Amino acid sequence: MASTLRPDPAATSSVGMSARARWTLFGIAAGGGLAALVGAGSSALAAYFARRIITPAMRNADQEVLAIVRGDEGLQVIMAATEDSTSHGTFSLFFDGGAGHARIGRIVSYSPAERTVQREVEEVYSGDLAKAHRGWWSGAVYASPASLGLEAEDVEIDVDGGKAPAWLVRAEGESTARVWAIMVHGRGATRLETLRALPVARSLGLDSLLISYRNDGLAPAAPDGRYGLGSTEWRDVEAAIAFALEQGAEEVVLFGWSMGGAISLQTADLSRYRHLIRALVLDAPVIDWVNVLAHHARLNSIPYAVGRYGQLMLGHSLGRRLTGLAAPLDLRAMDWDARAVELRTPTLLIHSVDDDYVPYGPSASLAERNPEMVTYEPFRKARHTKEWNVDREKWERLVRSWLEPRLAPLAPELTGGR
Repeated sequence: MASTLRPDPAATSSVGMSARARWTLFGIAAGGGLAALVGAGSSALAAYFARRIITPAMRNADQEVLAIVRGDEGLQVIMAATEDSTSHGTFSLFFDGGAGHARIGRIVSYSPAERTVQREVEEVYSGDLAKAHRGWWSGAVYASPASLGLEAEDVEIDVDGGKAPAWLVRAEGESTARVWAIMVHGRGATRLETLRALPVARSLGLDSLLISYRNDGLAPAAPDGRYGLGSTEWRDVEAAIAFALEQGAEEVVLFGWSMGGAISLQTADLSRYRHLIRALVLDAPVIDWVNVLAHHARLNSIPYAVGRYGQLMLGHSLGRRLTGLAAPLDLRAMDWDARAVELRTPTLLIHSVDDDYVPYGPSASLAERNPEMVTYEPFRKARHTKEWNVDREKWERLVRSWLEPRLAPLAPELTGGR
């Protein structure tokens, strides 16, 4: 799957990239007649594609809510049948622009002919579901640590541009944990996404820090207001590690979802605290952005060459005026499939084979190329970052069994004097 989405190697030579970048960025001015019109259209579409990738945006309320049913079995909701709403498991429905939030449970009935599905409503955290007409489906099934019956401390982490709010949830028991879990949500999500991992983290004796980072609506925005796809956000994770160390932590485990996985990998590569990262637990992570961008270009029927132009704009200094980036992105430096042997942090990858947003191929390939450090555990029918939602028991069992032995105290000769 992943190999079919990779760009043609001939298109990535330094000479070819330079020529294409110049045509993309200056073809309108330099060309004439039909060539200029073609260049203008391609350049505009490429610029639009590139900006969409790195610009924070509102969620699309594409899930239609048809009716609410109140009966002897409790509250139920009837919705338009979609790939999301007909997935088995526990999910959330956000509505009223995000002000409303309900936890949605098992499927009661499903009518393919009528294209409707009826499901249990386990809890309404906020808003009036009876007034909802549209919303968006999510794997973030909890509204706060309190939804799990857990106490949390509201803390603030010093980051570039100000302070980023975070939840600190202590491990089971009285003593301060030696190893902390730092939870990193994905692109377009918030720390609510990471609440699902709290029970297993606490059971393993980890204090958990559920963080926010630049451009997620809670932390200070980046100066350019653009995502760095992990190349800038890792500094906010580093700040979270510094906070944990100040509070008594000695080491950390990074949990990351989707782009949060890419951010965690960059942190393990670039942070001055990388030697204190005991392990990575990554759910549907972005391992190779070129693969993901090519996949989304194809999903949106964007011609291959135009998609490549968009990638070049992101990575070329001349593209900054069109993308709004403060600095170009080095997509090759974030390709952990190609850099597999350089990853020296024990890493668990959980990724559904039917993920239609971030293809699983690079995750499987990374584990194959670096079996010493990387373990890949496939799921099915989970789509993107919803592995926990479709099979909570399996997700927690895998994380616990893989992580527990890696939390054992290291031999003195392996700690480097820590």
